[in-house]
Amino acid sequence: MKRTDKIAFLSVLSNSFVVVLKLIVGLWTGSIAVISEAIHSALDLLASFIAFISVRVAGKPADKGHPFGHGKVENISGTLETLLIFVAGFWIIYECLHKLFTPEPVKLPFLAIAIMLVGAILNFIVSKLVKKEGERVHSIAMKSNAFHLLTDVYTSLGVAVGLLLVYLTGWHFLDPLIGIALAIYIMLEAVKLIKEAFPPLLDAKLSQQEEKEILQIIQMFHHEYIEIHDFRTRRAGAVEYIEFHMVVPSHETIQKTHDLCDHIELRIRETFANAHISIHVEPENERKGDQKRDVLHDEGGV
Repeated sequence: MKRTDKIAFLSVLSNSFVVVLKLIVGLWTGSIAVISEAIHSALDLLASFIAFISVRVAGKPADKGHPFGHGKVENISGTLETLLIFVAGFWIIYECLHKLFTPEPVKLPFLAIAIMLVGAILNFIVSKLVKKEGERVHSIAMKSNAFHLLTDVYTSLGVAVGLLLVYLTGWHFLDPLIGIALAIYIMLEAVKLIKEAFPPLLDAKLSQQEEKEILQIIQMFHHEYIEIHDFRTRRAGAVEYIEFHMVVPSHETIQKTHDLCDHIELRIRETFANAHISIHVEPENERKGDQKRDVLHDEGGV
C-alpha cells in the first residue's frame, strides 16, 4: 500500500473509533448535541472511506476506456460527500427542533465533554497528516477529507463548551440549540467544498492565479517563439490539463522546436507536478497580418 493510501486509510480508522465513542456516549447521556456530532463524525467516516477509494481509483494510469485517466473520480467523490453533508444537516436540525420543544436533562455531562475532547485531539492530528499529504499529491479528495476532519475538531470543541454551559447553568435547551448551530455550520462549510469539487466536472478552467503562473513560465521562453494563442486549462482530480498553440519561425528545425516544448513542459511541471501539457506548434507563415494574436498580450502582459 502506497504512502498516500496508508494515510487515507488512517483517517478511516480514526473516524471509525471516534464515531463509535460519540454514538455510545450520546445515546447513554441523552445529549442530542453529542448524537448530532456523532452523525457529523459518521459523515466524516464516510468521506474518509470515499476518499480512500477514490484516491486509489484516481491513481490508476490511463487505459483504453479512460485515455485521460481517472482523475475526475476524486471530484465526483467530493461532490457526493457534500450532498451527504446537506442531508445530514437537515436531519440534525429536524431532531434538534423536536428536542427543543421537549427538553431533557443530559446525564453524565463530563463523560460527554471528555469524549468530545478526545475526538477533537485525535481528528486534529489526523487532519494535519491528511492535509499535508493531499497538498503533496494535489488530491482534492484528500484535501476535502482533511477539511471534514478539521470541521469535526471545531464542532467537537463547540459541543464540549456547550455541554459545560448546560451543566453550569441548568439550561437544557442549550443542548438542541448547539446541535442546530452545528448543523448550520457544517452546511455552510459544505458550500465551500462543493465550489472546489464540482466545477472540474464541467471542465472549468484553472484559477486566474494558476493560469497567470503558467503564462509567466511560458513567457520566460518568449525569445524562442513568436506568439501563443488558444490557451486553455482544466483540472481533473489532481491533474491539471494545459494546452496552447505556439507559433515559431518557419525556418526553425523540428529538433529545436521539440526541445523548446520539452523545456517549457519541464518548467511548468516544477510548479504543477501532475500537469498534462499539450503544445500545438504552428509555423509563422500560417499566422499572417491581423490574424496574429498573442494570448500573453490579451492577458495584459505577465
